Amino acid sequence: MRAVIGRENMKSLAEKIKPYLQLLRIGNLAFLAILLYVMEKWVVVPLLHLEKFPEQMPWWILVLLILSTICIAAGGYVINDYFDVKIDRINRPDDMVVTRVISREGAMRWFYVLTAVGITTGLATAWWAHSWNLLFIYVVIPGLLWFYSASYKRMLLVGNLIVAFISALVPLIVAIIHADYLQHLYGDSLAYTPIIGQLYIWLGGFALFSFLLTWAREVVKDMEDIEGDREMECRTMPIVWGETASKVVVTILVVATMALVSYIAWFVLPFPMEWSTLTSRFVVFGLLVPMVCVLVLLWFARSKRELHTVQQVLKFAMFLGTMFSYVIYINLMA
Repeated sequence: MRAVIGRENMKSLAEKIKPYLQLLRIGNLAFLAILLYVMEKWVVVPLLHLEKFPEQMPWWILVLLILSTICIAAGGYVINDYFDVKIDRINRPDDMVVTRVISREGAMRWFYVLTAVGITTGLATAWWAHSWNLLFIYVVIPGLLWFYSASYKRMLLVGNLIVAFISALVPLIVAIIHADYLQHLYGDSLAYTPIIGQLYIWLGGFALFSFLLTWAREVVKDMEDIEGDREMECRTMPIVWGETASKVVVTILVVATMALVSYIAWFVLPFPMEWSTLTSRFVVFGLLVPMVCVLVLLWFARSKRELHTVQQVLKFAMFLGTMFSYVIYINLMA
C-alpha cells in the first residue's frame, strides 16, 4: 500500500515539475553543459598535453563556468517565453507554460533569479580565472537575450544572427577563459609557444560549425512558426522572402557547413584521414550523412510536423559535431 502511495506521489510530483523543466528547456541546458565539458576535456586538455603544458585550470572553475552559462541560458529561455505568449497561443498552445502553468509575473521573477545567479557566478568565475574578457561577456549576454526576446527576434535576419552568435560563443568562451588564465600564469613567455593560437583555431572551428547550423535551424524554426509570427506582424525570413527562398538559405548554410567540415577533416587536422580510420568514418557517417538527410527532409517538408523533424535532425547533427571532439581527443592523446 505504501509503495502504491509512494509511486502516486512521485507521479504527481513529476507532473508538477514537468512544466518548469519544459520552461527551462532542460534538454538544451544539458546539451550546453555537455558541450562546455567536452570542449574542455576533449579539446583543450589534449592541446595543452601536445604543447607540454600541465592541465592548469582547477576543476571547480569549469563547474562554475558551466553553472553560470546554463543559468543565463535558462533565464534567456524564460524571458523568451514571457514575450512570446501571444505567438505561442497560435503556434504551440498545448506546450505553453507561461500564463497556463505559471503567471507572467512569476516567469519574470524566474528570469531575474536565474540571470542574477548566472551573472554573479560568471563574475566569480572571471575573477578566479583572471579572465576580464569573460567578465565582459557575462555582463553583456543577458542584456542581449532580453532585447532579442523583446524585439530583435521579430526583425529580418537580426534575431537569427543573434542566436547563432550566442551559440557560437559557447565553445569560444572555453578558449577565452583558458587563454586569459594561461596569460596570467605565464605572461610574455607564451609568445614562444603557439598554444593561444591553437586554442582559438580549434575551438573556433567548433564555433563556426555551431554558428552555421544554429542559423540554419533558426530559419527552419521560423518556417515552422510562420502562422503565429505572421499574426503578430513579425518580419522573419519565411514571411518576408517566402518559404522557398528560406529553404535555399538553409541549404546554403548546411552545404557551407559540409564544406567546412570536409576542408578541416582532410586538409587541416594533423592526423591521417585514410578510410580505415575512425576519424574519416565519423566525418562521413556522423557529420556529412546527417546533413545530407537534413537537406532531403527540408525540401520534402510540407507540414509543420515535417519542418519540426528537420530542425530536430539539425539539432542532432550539432550534437554529433560536438562528439567529434572525442575523435580529436583520441588522436591527440595517442
